[in-house]
Amino acid sequence: MSPPESTPPLLVHTAPAMPASPVEAVPRTSGASRWHGAWTTPVMRPSAAPWFETWAEQGFANQSVRQIVRVTTGGTELRIRLSNAYGDTPLHLTGASIGHTASSAAVRPGTMRVLRFGGSPCTTIPAKGRAISDSVALPTAPLDQLTISLYFEAPTGPATYHQLSMATTYRAAGDHHRDPAATAYTDKVEPAFGSWYYLEGVETSGKRPLPHAVVAFGDSLTDGFGATIDGNDRYPDILAERLLAAGCPRPVLNAGIGSNKLLTDSALGGDAGISRFAQDVLAQPRVGTVIVLMGVNDIQQTEDLTGGAGRDTPPVTARRLIDGHRSLIGAAHARGVRAVGATLTPFRGAAGWDAEGEAIRDQVNRWIITSGEYDAVVDFARALDPGGTGRIREDLHMGDHLHPSPAGYRAMADAVDLTTWEQ
Repeated sequence: MSPPESTPPLLVHTAPAMPASPVEAVPRTSGASRWHGAWTTPVMRPSAAPWFETWAEQGFANQSVRQIVRVTTGGTELRIRLSNAYGDTPLHLTGASIGHTASSAAVRPGTMRVLRFGGSPCTTIPAKGRAISDSVALPTAPLDQLTISLYFEAPTGPATYHQLSMATTYRAAGDHHRDPAATAYTDKVEPAFGSWYYLEGVETSGKRPLPHAVVAFGDSLTDGFGATIDGNDRYPDILAERLLAAGCPRPVLNAGIGSNKLLTDSALGGDAGISRFAQDVLAQPRVGTVIVLMGVNDIQQTEDLTGGAGRDTPPVTARRLIDGHRSLIGAAHARGVRAVGATLTPFRGAAGWDAEGEAIRDQVNRWIITSGEYDAVVDFARALDPGGTGRIREDLHMGDHLHPSPAGYRAMADAVDLTTWEQ
């Protein structure tokens, strides 16, 4: 649903010059590149997931993995990016394919393409490394769904992955990466919140360059927990649909990680936002704008539930969070990327809420809105709490007072001014 008409318009500011940022600035793809980001997801170290089962810790052996993604831009050719960033040993990929999704794990007849790497149908990705496939001719349009199949003959060990996909991933025994049918893909995790394994991105190219990409950077509210499984109704999904319907399509890339924190690494929620910003935002092809929604987990999730990284850290304060946001702004500006700040959303009524945390959220939001340090501001807090009650409106959260429902994600997407990235 759309925010009420009383919701104030987006605040736009001119950003002052920023000091050098401690966030590493990774060079992004040249503006002359013909490749555009069509879909992405940040990868994480394999770990036990207390929320739901995954295949990350066990990895794969003589198994095919079939994963479905929806691209936000089209083209005539495409390629995929794979990651072994958290692998301790080389990853041997025996075969890979891509095609247009039919339904469930089936591929539309006539669209299956075998992927190659340096001309070979197999590849080895070094420990901590990444790989990009050769391009294949496969015409795609914005919002098309693509099915990517990976076959691992040898044991992979624990898998670099993205924990929360809100999309079903399928597994088959043996080599079925070239099978259009879904028959062999009988295995999936239940409940099917889903994860993506080794897959980091899909890129497209065409005859004409597209506008620069928008990257949505954040935690589970960007990742989409509470959205419809296989429904593609996270807020970045709906933002891409709005842009397409308005006649100004551009890539919208989701760089959210559930349980992620701005300041602290976590075995559950991945590397800290200030650590992963360079790879997950600035290294995206032709990125032009980033929307930053980070900080709620720093405030309300004071312990790492897996007992790993992130323990014994200094107390979270508004000043520390603001300094973290400033480091992201500085890194974005150093790469010529426009930075949009999103207000931290309410969570009164959730298990992690207390008055002290609410005061921190209020201070950070006041700074985001009034400081002028972000190039623009989108008021997600007001979109989910139009009455200013300090709570997400009942029809806009999934039942936990923290995560939006599909209607809440639509309210967030509708709050974004579609002219925000005009520079």
